[in-house]
Amino acid sequence: MSRPSPVQRLGELTQDQWGLVTRRQLEDAGVASTTIERLAAPEGVLERVSWGVYQLAGAPISDHRDLRGAWLQLAPQLRAWERTPDQGVVSHRSAAALYALGHLPADQHEFTVPARRQTRRPDVRIHVHPVHDGEWASLDGLLLTRPPRIAADLMRSREDPGAVAQVVADTLRRGYAPPSEFAVALAPTAVAHGFRRDDGIAVLGWLLDLTGDPDSSRWVSQARAQEQAVS
Repeated sequence: MSRPSPVQRLGELTQDQWGLVTRRQLEDAGVASTTIERLAAPEGVLERVSWGVYQLAGAPISDHRDLRGAWLQLAPQLRAWERTPDQGVVSHRSAAALYALGHLPADQHEFTVPARRQTRRPDVRIHVHPVHDGEWASLDGLLLTRPPRIAADLMRSREDPGAVAQVVADTLRRGYAPPSEFAVALAPTAVAHGFRRDDGIAVLGWLLDLTGDPDSSRWVSQARAQEQAVS
C-alpha cells in the first residue's frame, strides 16, 4: 500500500483543527522540512498564520483564527482533541470574547497554564494558576475557562469592576451559569475588594448593582438560597 502524500496528510491533520496545523505536527507526521517550506511558499497549499502554525489553503477561516493558532502553539505536538487543561486553556479577556460576554477588548491572546512558562510573542499573555474540574469547557474544540472562572480571573487581575459586572450579567441573562456558581468563584476575591473573607454573595451583589440590571436582586436571592440549601 502506498504512503499517503503530504497533501493527504495535511487533510488528515487539519480536519478537526479548524484547517490549522503546527509545524511540529507536520514533522511528526513525517513531512520533511524542505517539503513544509515548499508547501508554505506563495504558490503552496499552506498559509502561514503565525510562527509555526499554518492554515490549509481553501479551508474555511474560523472565527478567532489567530487565537486558535496561538493555543495550538502552547503544545504544538498535540492535536486539538488530545489536549487537557494541563496544556493551557483560553482565559480572561480572550475567553470572555469567545463567549461574547461584556465589552473588554481582547487585544492579547490570554491563556492560563498550571505551571510557569514563558512566551516570546508580544501578543500572548500567559497566566499561571490551576484550572480545576468544573472551571473549564470545550467550545468548538477549543478549551477555555467557564464564565464564573472568567469573572474571578478578571477580578484577580484588577480589571475594571464595571466591565467584569457586565460579563456576569451577560452570562446570567443567557443562562450560561447560575448565580450560585459566580458566588463560589468570586468568594476568594472578597477580601481584596473590601468584603468579609469568602463572602462571594457580597461580591456578586456589588457587581450586579454596578450594572443596574433589573434582575440583579433576583439573581442575588437565587445565589443566597442555593448557599443556604447546601450549608
